[in-house]
Formats: sequence, C-alpha cells, structure tokens
Amino acid sequence: MVSTRTPGYSRPRGRFTGRRRPPAQTIATEGSSEAGRLPRGFSTRPFPRQRGESTFPPTPDRLNPAKLASMRTVQLLGCLIAAGWAAAFPLVSDLPNQRQWGLISAPAYALAGLLCLTLPGRFAARAAAAVALVGAVLLPLGLLALNGRHQSEVMVVERSAHLLLTTGDVYLPHPTVVTDYNPYLPAMALFGLPRQLLGDSTAFARVAGDARIWFALTFFACLLAAWRLLRPSGPRAGDPRPPLLPLTVLTASPLIALALVVGGVDLPLIGVCCLAMALAERDRTVGAGLVLALACTLKWTAWPALPVAVLLLWRLYGRRPAARTALIAVGVSTAVILPSVLTQADALREQVVRFPLGMTAIRTPAGSPLPGKVLAGFGPTGHSISLALMTVALVGVAIWLLARPPVSAIAAADLLAAGLAIAFMLAPAGRFGYLALPVVLVIWPRLAARRWSSRRPAPPGRAPDRPEPALRRG
Repeated sequence: MVSTRTPGYSRPRGRFTGRRRPPAQTIATEGSSEAGRLPRGFSTRPFPRQRGESTFPPTPDRLNPAKLASMRTVQLLGCLIAAGWAAAFPLVSDLPNQRQWGLISAPAYALAGLLCLTLPGRFAARAAAAVALVGAVLLPLGLLALNGRHQSEVMVVERSAHLLLTTGDVYLPHPTVVTDYNPYLPAMALFGLPRQLLGDSTAFARVAGDARIWFALTFFACLLAAWRLLRPSGPRAGDPRPPLLPLTVLTASPLIALALVVGGVDLPLIGVCCLAMALAERDRTVGAGLVLALACTLKWTAWPALPVAVLLLWRLYGRRPAARTALIAVGVSTAVILPSVLTQADALREQVVRFPLGMTAIRTPAGSPLPGKVLAGFGPTGHSISLALMTVALVGVAIWLLARPPVSAIAAADLLAAGLAIAFMLAPAGRFGYLALPVVLVIWPRLAARRWSSRRPAPPGRAPDRPEPALRRG
C-alpha cells in the first residue's frame, strides 16, 4: 500500500474529538548535534494541541492593530468620524447633557484631526489624543460635575448607597416613577459611597464624590491591569512602554467619552470583564474568581463572563483551576446578593430583571431603535418575539462556546462580546451605549497582546514548535 502522508509530518487528529496527539519520541536520532537545536523527535510544545489548530508552525500576524492605528490616514479618519458623531448630538438628542457634550467635543475632535494632518508623525498622535481627551472628556465632565448635572443612573447609584448606609437595603420597596427603579445589583452601590462620605458642600466634594469619577477610575485600573497581563514579553516583544496613548485614545473616543461624561455606569463592567479574561489566560485563579464575582454583582448582564472564563481555564489548565475559579466567583457573588434576595426578593426581581426587559408598568427610558426595541413596539406579540429571538440566539452562542472553548483571552473576549452584542441588539429595551462593552472587549485585548489572531502564542523563551516526525512503518 502506498502512503499518502507527507514525509516528516504527523497526521492531524480529529477536529472534534478533543484527543491529544501521541507523545513525542524520546529517542534522539543521529545528526542532531547542532548547537541550540533539540534532538530530532523531541517536542518543545508547552501545552496540548488545541482544537482546530494547525500542526504546522504558526504564520506571523498580518494585521497588527498597533501598526494600523499608527497610520496617519487612519488617525485623521477617526478624528473626522468622531467630530461628525459629536456634532450630531446637538441636532438629534433631546437630552441637555448629551447636547452640551456634543457642542464641546465636536470642535475638539476637529482640532485633533487638524493636528494629525499638520504635525510631524512622532508628535501628531500624542497631541491629537491630548486635545481630544481634554475637549471630549475633562472639560465637559468638569462642567457637568460642578453643576451637579448627570443622567439618572448616577443619581440611582448614589441613592442606593444612601439607602445601604441608612436602611441596609439598596432598593426602594415601592417605586412609582422611572427614577425610583434600580436595575443594578447590590455591589453597584459601592460607587455611590464617596458622595455619601464627601457630600456636595464644596466644589472639590462635588467633583470627587461624583460616582462618574469612580466609574472611570475602576475602568482605567482594570484596563491597565489587563494590558500588563496580556502584553507580550521577551526580546522580541517590542516597545515595553505603558499603554498611555492607546488608553487615552480609547477614553477620548465617542464610544467611551460620552458614556463617561454623562453617566458611565457601564464602564466598570467593561473593565472587570476585560481583566477577568486576562487573569484566566494567565492562570490567576483566585484573582479571576474575585474579579468575576465583582462583575456578577454589578449587573446581571455580566453573568455570561463567568462560564466563558471558566471554560478558558479548563481548556488551558484543566478542571481544578476552572473549578477553583468557579467556586470563588459563585461563592462571593452569592454572599453579596443573598441578603437582598432574602430581604427584598420582590423588589430585586421587579427592578433588576423585569424593568430592564420592559416587563413592568413603567417602561425603561432605554429606547434606542435597535431591532429588539423595534419589535417590542408592535405590542405584546412583538415583545414576545424579541425575547424569543434573543433566547434562541444566546442558546446558539452557548452551544458554540461548548463546542469550541476559547484558547486565549482574545478568543474568550470575542465569544463574550458576541453573546452580549446579540443580547443588546435583540433585547426589548436597549441603548446604543450598551454596545461599548462588546466593542472594547474585541479591541483592548488585541491592542494589549499586539496581535489580531485569537490563538494563544507559545510562551516566551520557548523555541517555536517544530512539526513532529511521523513514525516509520515497520
């Protein structure tokens, strides 16, 4: 019989079987005495081959997000898009805070684009990012904070902190208007504690006690920690400087700047989800469990992050680390949420679950024209269809997650982003601002790891994987 296998390479294993390939040969062959080369037949691979992974050496990443963002044309185009987006708010928005943000930030984005076009390349990106940050974030946020102006969710968080200190509960028992509803889980009240401690008698207290400041600080801290965990290391890692420029650009973009200035309640959720995936890839089981517990006690929309991170740990490191992280996350989350479940079960169900889904008599103000909202506008039938489509889509994402568990933080963040984006698009009530979470989940891990591919690279200091020789037939 004539063999059709390529000489010197092993046959790829079944794609969906999950079986490991045979152990590497341990007998060295002759002619392998070159310096720095391992004997033929020894495998340098530090972890088992993942499903769907090629048995040939990986090719270099062709789409580097850092290099793409350094192009002057991309920078100018981004500034022009941001300026146009901000300029539209004074024309189409009926919220005064959003209109004021648009009036201040649109000229700042236009000036940043002019700097990208005129300044030398080594200074253009930093100068444009600084101008955009000041004009789109610091200036409007300072003005609104000094005047005590914000969206209703900031007031809800600060009121829940007041209720926690005075009554021990975070929910009003009998809400009558839309601002009485608290759609967040108990841990969100922590961001309102500075207001209760500092008050608002002075300008400093009005700014430092604002919950938006603490939303933003948590967001920055989590993204910086995730960057440090995911950044490549070794002699070929490239520039080891901190991610000040990427973080500045992301913060100054309309995606984050508008949310930070007027509300910002979703920013800590974005940060902890990114950090949880980075901790899981690095086998930091205790840290991942605690961060996942924080995410799961802020909003119930973060609960899908728990199975994604646990499956990532299981795929890379085995059952015990995955079980340890799951037990920590579930145990801490239960300890935080259980008191509210025992004392305010009806209020928790009504305000945290039914209200965001548009199932209460008082409708949520989240009303962007997303597909789910459009369907819900046709009455009870459209509302039911929206919920059914969302459920079916999320079941499909769950099946895909189980069939192809993630093998890196990028792949895990992509799966989580896909599920959340589908849920936000098909939910009966939602805002365009909710999509900031899946967008950052896709962008930030790639910027930190400096690669576009979701495959996990070989650990630093290890030789690249060589194809293993096929066993000769006797």
